[in-house]
Amino acid sequence: MLLLSTIVFMTDHWVKTSTKAQLYADITKIPNNKVGLVLGTSKFIGRRHWLNPFYQYRIDAAVALFNAGKIQFILVSGDNGTEHYDEPDMMKKDLIARGIPANKIYTDYAGFRTLDSIVRCKEVFGEDHITIISQPFHNERAIFIANHKGLTAIAYSAQDVSGEDGIRTGIREKFARVKMLIDLLINRKPKYFGSRISIQ
Repeated sequence: MLLLSTIVFMTDHWVKTSTKAQLYADITKIPNNKVGLVLGTSKFIGRRHWLNPFYQYRIDAAVALFNAGKIQFILVSGDNGTEHYDEPDMMKKDLIARGIPANKIYTDYAGFRTLDSIVRCKEVFGEDHITIISQPFHNERAIFIANHKGLTAIAYSAQDVSGEDGIRTGIREKFARVKMLIDLLINRKPKYFGSRISIQ
C-alpha cells in the first residue's frame, strides 16, 4: 500500500510540475494556435440526464477561444463507440448552436482515450502545434502525453467543477495518471488510426 501511494503521489507531482508552464487560464495571455483540440466527455450524466458541467464548460472555453481569435479551427475528439453514443457530433452540434461556423469544426470519432485524441491529432489530422481545451486536471495529463509524443502543445483551462463531482473526478485522475505513465512506457497506440485528414 505504501509503495502504491508513493507511485501515485510521485506521478501526480511529476505531471503537475512538468506541465505547469503550458497551462493558461487567462485568455488574453494564451498564444494563438491554428487548432484547438476539445477533449470529449458525455453531455449528460446520471439516469435523469443532468447536464454535465465538465462538458458545458469545455464548450464555453472553446467558443471563447475561437471568438477571441486564439484558434482558427476546433477539433472535437471523443467516443463514438456505439450507435447511441456520439460525443464528437454532440459537441459539434452545440458549438454550431453557439455560433461557430460548421466548416471551422472537425470531428475525431476515435478519441476513446486522452492518449488516442492526442496522438491522432498529430498522426491523423497532421497537427503537432495545438491548444488543448479541457479542465485543468485533464489538461495537465493531456499536455504530459503531448510532450512525450512529439507535439508542441499548450492548454486553455475550462472552468473546473467543485463539489462531490469535482472530488470524485480528482481522485480518479490520480490513478488515471499512473495508467497514463504505464501506457507511455509500453508505447501503447491508439485503437484506430485511419486515413489522413487535413484541417484547412
